[in-house]
Order: sequence, then C-alpha cells, then structure tokens
Amino acid sequence: MTEVCLVRHGETDWNKAGKLQGRTDVPLNETGKLQAQACGKLLQQQSWDVIIASPLSRAKDTAEIINTYLNLPLRVMPEFIERGFGDAEGLTAAERHEKYPNRDSKNSESTEALNRRLKEGLTTINNDYPNQKVLLITHGAAIHQILDIFDTDNKHKRDARLANGGLSNIYFREANWHIKDTNQIAHLAD
Repeated sequence: MTEVCLVRHGETDWNKAGKLQGRTDVPLNETGKLQAQACGKLLQQQSWDVIIASPLSRAKDTAEIINTYLNLPLRVMPEFIERGFGDAEGLTAAERHEKYPNRDSKNSESTEALNRRLKEGLTTINNDYPNQKVLLITHGAAIHQILDIFDTDNKHKRDARLANGGLSNIYFREANWHIKDTNQIAHLAD
C-alpha cells in the first residue's frame, strides 16, 4: 500500500493578506517557516521514504525545512504545482468577487487539466514508490482537488479551509486512492 501525506506549504504574506497566489511564486514568511519546522518535528516521529514538492518556492522551501529533520531524497515534480488562476492571481476574495462574480477569470487552468495533471502525478508516485510512504508538499487548491477526485466516502469538505502546514493523508489500495484523514493541524498549536 502506497501512502501519501499531503502537506500544504507554510504561510506566505499573500496567504496572510487573503490574496490568491496560484502560480505566482510567493516566498514563505516567518510564520510559514515556523509551520514547516512544526511539520518536520512531527513527521520525524514516523518513518518516510521520500519527499516530493511542487516547484514553487513556498512548497519547495517548506519541503527543504521539513527535510532538515528527515534527511530523505527530495524530488521536485511539476505535476503538483498550484492551479493556475490566471488574471485572478494577486487579488483578494472581495476583489475577485467584484471583478469575476461568476468565478470565470481569464487564463485560468481548467478543472479538467488540473485533474489530469494531478492524477498523472499520483500515478507516477505510485509507480515509482510502490508500497512506500511519501510526503508530498504542495498547495491548497491542488490538495483540495486531489481530495475531491478520490472522496468516495465524503470525508472531505470542499468549503473547509486547508491550513498552511496542515496534513491530509491518502493511500492506494484496491486500484484506487482513498482518504484516511484531512487537514490535521494539532502540531501547529505551539
């Protein structure tokens, strides 16, 4: 059974300001670095085989901070880059609602393209790391979409905010991915 822990990257200034980041490469802020350290401290209590990260700096830097506790092979996979939100990137929720009331901003990545990309990435993980435990450091929209795709038991609440540094766990069994839990955040309380 292949297991994947989906880790949302640490906080950025845009997260704090409520701005949609998408593919815009915004770095971690100090809180985000502390969140990554908290993840590393928790995850070092378990056994892991590899860390995979999105190529955007906020995810890659989160992975590198976590890896100071684990010392694992680190692989960057473009399949897990954040969803492209096109012209809506950099806008707050209020600004997006005003400018794009139907949520149809120009130049956004389609749900179909996102689903295809994420499924291909998970297939690669399952093929390259069968029966291993994988940490996947990625982004809020990407994690939500992965959970939506495989949520056969209604364990994932789409409107629930995924915390920066939060952990969600999935596993591959009987030819499909299954959700174990979502948005685990107790390690961030300190």
